[in-house]
Amino acid sequence: MDGTQIKEKLGEPHRIDRSSYDYDWWVYNTNPQNYIQVGIENGRVVTVFGTGNDVLVEPFEIGQPVSEIRSKGLIKPKISLNVDKNPYRFELTDQEMEVRPLIAMGNVYIQLYVDTFTDKISSVRFLDGRTLVKLRPYELAYRGELLSAKEITAAEWKEIEQGNKAQILDITNVIRRRHGIHPLKSDEQLAEVAYLHSKDMQENQYFDHVSPTKGGLADRLEEGEVRYQLAGENIAAKYVDGIAAVEGWLNSEGHREALLNEEYNYLGVGVYEKYYTQNFIQAWDEEDQ
Repeated sequence: MDGTQIKEKLGEPHRIDRSSYDYDWWVYNTNPQNYIQVGIENGRVVTVFGTGNDVLVEPFEIGQPVSEIRSKGLIKPKISLNVDKNPYRFELTDQEMEVRPLIAMGNVYIQLYVDTFTDKISSVRFLDGRTLVKLRPYELAYRGELLSAKEITAAEWKEIEQGNKAQILDITNVIRRRHGIHPLKSDEQLAEVAYLHSKDMQENQYFDHVSPTKGGLADRLEEGEVRYQLAGENIAAKYVDGIAAVEGWLNSEGHREALLNEEYNYLGVGVYEKYYTQNFIQAWDEEDQ
């Protein structure tokens, strides 16, 4: 399928985000119950991501019990494929098969993101073999040439970071609505605090809520002149993209509590390369934000 056919089906994308894997995401986010991202590379669809209760991700469904899929024997620990005559084999751990199994259907590969607290499908990502190898979301064995995405310039990283930032906000709110919780408003002042923490973690090669030089969340919010009653933070590193980071937070108890906290009303997202930070607050007064 090509971009022209996608526009015929879905219309013009609401936003186009650069990815770090040679394709651009066409984002369709006007309906949170039918949230779609289509990855377009050289005019051709190479990946599709869908979430929201009404999105069509056949032959699966959002909210479908994963036990139904396991009972059909579709989830396997090894997936083999060939790209440009080079053989590749992905090997999944037991945990990966529980949380984000990979299913081969012909020349299409399907990642199921599972909400392990409910054991139901949270979102689905479809990929062609070439794109799957570029993402390398699981341990990979191969012979011959290793297919990789092209090198990314500093200017391109800025665009990629902005795309991941927007997607994290979008998908967070899709998940909150699924659980009957009000969506969060974006706050740029808060997002700057989150961005500086992601940048600090990457540049100083640590992974923690407490910065060796900038302190904890309260210190950083004070430095950023953010007023709040209640605050929380999620961090992630090395995930393939913002989609994977959000689904990872959903399956970690503490991160999930922040993601689904009814008291928060604002979210600032900061992405630096593959370091991701969410800062949540309950504002003192919505008129102040």
